[in-house]
Amino acid sequence: MRYRLAIFDWDGTLMDSIARIVSSMQAASIEAGWGELDAEAVRNIIGLGLPEAIATLCPGIDAERAELLKARYAYHFVEGDTGPMRFYPGVEAGLARLRGRTDQRLAVATGKSRRGLERIFRESGSGGWFHASRTADETLSKPHPRMLEELLVELDVGVGEAVMIGDTEYDLEMARSLGMDRVAVTWGVHAPQRLSASRPVFTAEAVPDLFDWLYG
Repeated sequence: MRYRLAIFDWDGTLMDSIARIVSSMQAASIEAGWGELDAEAVRNIIGLGLPEAIATLCPGIDAERAELLKARYAYHFVEGDTGPMRFYPGVEAGLARLRGRTDQRLAVATGKSRRGLERIFRESGSGGWFHASRTADETLSKPHPRMLEELLVELDVGVGEAVMIGDTEYDLEMARSLGMDRVAVTWGVHAPQRLSASRPVFTAEAVPDLFDWLYG
């Protein structure tokens, strides 16, 4: 077992939710009166907490309009698009393989809200797969390492026994700031060249490769 604790990002790492995030944010921005957002700009902020994402996408936005945009985004993401979101092929089998190890601990560190994560846990039946989780609205948003620090304390795992897995520089940089090993996955939103700047210990180009390496 390479690590006692494997910490996963959610959107773009485990779940194929990027398209819904982009379309929901674009619709919300128009309805809030900010105007149309570029799709690539929205992809770039995936992984941040929602307030931080809005502040990055809409510099100078006033508090009232930001709250409206936030509310409309939540509406579109949850109710406006009712199509199912799925795990990337191989994710469920890979997590099951890791869960089969007695001493293996699994956790989630995500830019989602607690309400949003719990909803997707229920819809996907995946909540019981993880020993702990942290969301951006109950601690500090990535790339601040606070959520990783809290997970280490809760699960009583040393930083050298843990690894962070994610598809964005926000994931990798919060781990890097703690001296935690980090793994980049290339099927998400940030390009491999951008991820490599955070010096991941491994870069996975396919889901089976990731879990083979973690199981190693």
